Amino acid sequence: MISPDDSQGPVCPRYEPGEPVALFVPCYIDQFYPQVGEATVRLLARLGVPVVFPRRQTCCGQPAFNSGYWHEARQVIRQFSRTFAEYRYIVCPSASCAAMCRVFFAQADPDAEVRRIGARVMELTEFLVDAMGVTDTGSWFPHKVTFHSGCHGRRELGILRQPLRLLDSVGGLQYVELPDMDECCGFGGTFSVKMPGLSVAMGQTKAENILKTGAEVVCSVDISCLMHIAGIMRRQPAMRRIRAMHIAEVLASEKNGAKPGESAPTPC
Repeated sequence: MISPDDSQGPVCPRYEPGEPVALFVPCYIDQFYPQVGEATVRLLARLGVPVVFPRRQTCCGQPAFNSGYWHEARQVIRQFSRTFAEYRYIVCPSASCAAMCRVFFAQADPDAEVRRIGARVMELTEFLVDAMGVTDTGSWFPHKVTFHSGCHGRRELGILRQPLRLLDSVGGLQYVELPDMDECCGFGGTFSVKMPGLSVAMGQTKAENILKTGAEVVCSVDISCLMHIAGIMRRQPAMRRIRAMHIAEVLASEKNGAKPGESAPTPC
């Protein structure tokens, strides 16, 4: 049983109102789920946070690093560090990629500047709760929701208290705990390609647990986990009614129905 209070503390100073925040958009969001990036921007803008999107950003290097291509990963990591060097706050709507930056940059590259930049990266919900001190985003989402705690966020960054606290404040939302919420969904990046049978079996267990909750929506801080889970649920009639949504989409929802794209990050 996971305690919602079991998490690491903030990794950066308290956010100074009005200071620009650099948005790091991971590959899965950029290529497959851009609505998650848009929701992140709308949410931050609603909270008065100026968002900057550095256009020279690329992948954080995690796929290459996890596959043993450390030389190639190091090149991408250094590009990341150069791109985000001027920003004190780097916010990422993915615990997996935030963990790559904060935990594994130091293993992949001995450069002190790389480690310094990587340490600034925060997953979205921990930035809101730990750096901004926000526990109520003024959201409205009248649905029954359960939460999947992904491996990187839970085990590398200690993230659980933050998303649960934010979900608890959402108007109209009925939260139901997911059985074995901290068990892996089976995705694991290239693991799902190299060991598809085991990956699907693990995902099936996760999907069945989601079904047991009676939730209309399963959300997470990682869209890659949700992509895997949703792919399994789509193929089973009893599960097709369940939506998989990134927590940014839930938190960006408002009672007045704000339209996507009303706020946009400043390109640079």
